[in-house]
Amino acid sequence: RAGRKMATPAVKFIGATKQIRSKTIVDNLTMDINKGEVFGLLGPNGAGKTTTIRMMVGLIAITAGDITVNGWSVSKHFREAISGVGAIVENPEFYPFLSGYRNLVHYANMHPQASRERLCEVIAMVGLEARIDDPVRTYSLGMRQRLGIAQALLHYPSVLVLDEPTNGLDPGGIRELRRYLRHLAENEGVTAIVSSHLLSEMELMCDRAAFIKEGKLLDIKAVRNFPRDEWQVFQVDQPQRARVEILKMFPGARVNIDEGAVELMAGRETTAAINAGLVQAGVKIYGIMPKTGRLEDVFMEVTSE
Repeated sequence: RAGRKMATPAVKFIGATKQIRSKTIVDNLTMDINKGEVFGLLGPNGAGKTTTIRMMVGLIAITAGDITVNGWSVSKHFREAISGVGAIVENPEFYPFLSGYRNLVHYANMHPQASRERLCEVIAMVGLEARIDDPVRTYSLGMRQRLGIAQALLHYPSVLVLDEPTNGLDPGGIRELRRYLRHLAENEGVTAIVSSHLLSEMELMCDRAAFIKEGKLLDIKAVRNFPRDEWQVFQVDQPQRARVEILKMFPGARVNIDEGAVELMAGRETTAAINAGLVQAGVKIYGIMPKTGRLEDVFMEVTSE
């Protein structure tokens, strides 16, 4: 809108490029990540997701272009840029012979703003109160991931970067991680950047997602609150006949047949009308359900040749 000052993005990629010898790993990546959103990085293996994250947190140098965090250039003002970032890249590493608490104290000593009160706060946030005094060597992989998130949150970061954070987590742990991230984004204004292969979880977790292939940005899509209930799947005994009957009731409707089921976009009233019409036409209906996995469909569409 004219005259309105736009908010500075939490993270801005400006033609960020990474080359190793003659191979381009990340190619002219340009995008903005907003404050207080959960942003996903999606792409096949080898797409450049981890390299993108490693450039952003300073683990590898940027070949060309730049990345800014809260307005600070990672290339030119790294200390200022990284001060607002908490990150887990690949697997969190700890001293196995120390307790979870002593490991966190060790990291807290590096950050003046990481008080003992903050220690207790992040331990409670990730649900490790009962095991925090046990040696880390006795922790499951999921518990180590939780401890890693606690460590990354110690210094009140405004940007949290998690590379494959669901690795090793059971379904309950994944659900808890999703809850942590949504809480941080919605209640504390933290920007979370997440790389993952679990598309179903990313669909529930993220506000937007960037689709990356061979180091190039293909598209950015709004992910959360996909219209999951618009596509209805009718499990029927006669898919072809059901399709004909639906088109009689609603000419011009887009009706697909997939794996023996009939799919179409329909609201609640239309779904009820189709159900009644098919029953009257003698078509047996075994089930009606909203189509899920929309992000998987978008992913395949965007990344396909």
